[in-house]
Amino acid sequence: MLTRRHIAALATVGLATTALAMPALAQSAPDNETTFARVRRTRKLRIAGIVGTEPYYHRDIATSQWSGFCVSMGQDLAKSLEAELEISETTWGNSVLDLQSNKIDIMFGLSPTPSRALVVEFTRPILNNTFTIIAKPGFEPKTWAELNNPEVRIAVDLGSTHDLFARRVLPKATLIALKTPDEATLAVQAGRADCVIQVILLSLVTVKKNPKVGKLIVPTAIAQQPTCAGVRIDGDQRFRSFVDNWLEYSRSLGAIRSWIGENLALVGIQPDDVPALVQF
Repeated sequence: MLTRRHIAALATVGLATTALAMPALAQSAPDNETTFARVRRTRKLRIAGIVGTEPYYHRDIATSQWSGFCVSMGQDLAKSLEAELEISETTWGNSVLDLQSNKIDIMFGLSPTPSRALVVEFTRPILNNTFTIIAKPGFEPKTWAELNNPEVRIAVDLGSTHDLFARRVLPKATLIALKTPDEATLAVQAGRADCVIQVILLSLVTVKKNPKVGKLIVPTAIAQQPTCAGVRIDGDQRFRSFVDNWLEYSRSLGAIRSWIGENLALVGIQPDDVPALVQF
């Protein structure tokens, strides 16, 4: 039989339980939470990394630790937001889906193609990435116009920005579109292609790893493409605005150039290896 004393005791326990639960409820994510609000609430900034894409991203096999200039940028951005950095593995192809599904907050190193811009938003450019070729021995064109010839066989990785660039600028050339960048590079080594198109940050690493693949050339006129960061569309511009301001501030300090240089050095590339025509 419940007495008044029992009822009072139960009420006290109930109130205490509710009080303990309130902080947890206050920390739960509200509906339609924006990226900026989520980062500030959780003190976590989520980015993704892609294995084997040095100097953008590198994952140490032994320690599982991430490095690369995009990771350096993520660490600094997280610090500016008073947050910790969390990194999950992805691919270039899946990174936009990761943004859409709210798996990550920002993806560094994306090219702002029109198809991507339909589903995610882009920040101001991190850098302008210069298009280059790696040419087989004895093949040394100086201009893009020389490459726009049916007799010239050009390897590209299918669906990439290299592929899109070649189809727009070199419509008369014979394109050999392959599934991966490695396959495109191997086509030059095997004599199936005269050259492969890559942006400078990738071609520097390719030639450093395998000098026999060919010669790195920067054809004129200089052709560049912006490399940006992608963010989720959430109806609030505050996160993208914060990143844009952070980018401009970092650029004014020379930090972006420093992050790129430091991480190129990690894969053995020194300032003298960068063609004089290229500026970051």
